[in-house]
Amino acid sequence: MKELLKEGFTELGIDVTETAIEKLLEYAKLLKIWNEKMNLTAVTDDFGIATKHFLDSGSTLLTGYVSGKVIDVGTGAGFPGLVLKILKPEIELTLLDSLKKRLTFLECVTNELDLKAELVHSRAEDGGHLFGEQFDTVVSRAVANMAVLSELTIPYIKVGGYALSLKGPLAEQELKDAKNAIRILGGEIEPTFCVKIPKTDLNHRIAVIKKVRQTPSKYPRKAGIVTKSPLS
Repeated sequence: MKELLKEGFTELGIDVTETAIEKLLEYAKLLKIWNEKMNLTAVTDDFGIATKHFLDSGSTLLTGYVSGKVIDVGTGAGFPGLVLKILKPEIELTLLDSLKKRLTFLECVTNELDLKAELVHSRAEDGGHLFGEQFDTVVSRAVANMAVLSELTIPYIKVGGYALSLKGPLAEQELKDAKNAIRILGGEIEPTFCVKIPKTDLNHRIAVIKKVRQTPSKYPRKAGIVTKSPLS
């Protein structure tokens, strides 16, 4: 996996230190161990972890917008947030998830890898009010379609900050469908980044939304309403 990661990040054009590579290898080891007792990921082979988790998550750095205070909403097993912290240690990272057991795993990983991150047990809707407009960047992966995801992420960002969402080939259509919701929430759609994941045939998209106005205080709405009745 070590050489795969080195070659992959080189192909992406991302500088990575030897220390970061070693931390990713340890992260992979812990992921496989913990996955035997809780469902963290369906991807458990070295190649899959390296490409579909680590290289994919790291590709977010290509936007140039990962900086300052960063929150990963719906982080799951730590993707992409924890990978970004390993690759760019200077960011101030918050990992938010609604399942306590995932945060227990992430606490173990951060302790073992000597990484500083704030772990928050909360639904995204509740966190949006608790941490409203405190972050420079919000990242997310495989959380929801853009109409829903916009309401779950944009409220966290300071005006001038960015929401970065790792998506599949339908990203452009999702953004089109969510255009009005994004406007209501104070966002503006920026050009989407297209990324080919090295060593695979995967072509992913990183949707980029810039926060240009404050989000009205009533957003995000209560848990359940956001997904049942997306803004249109």
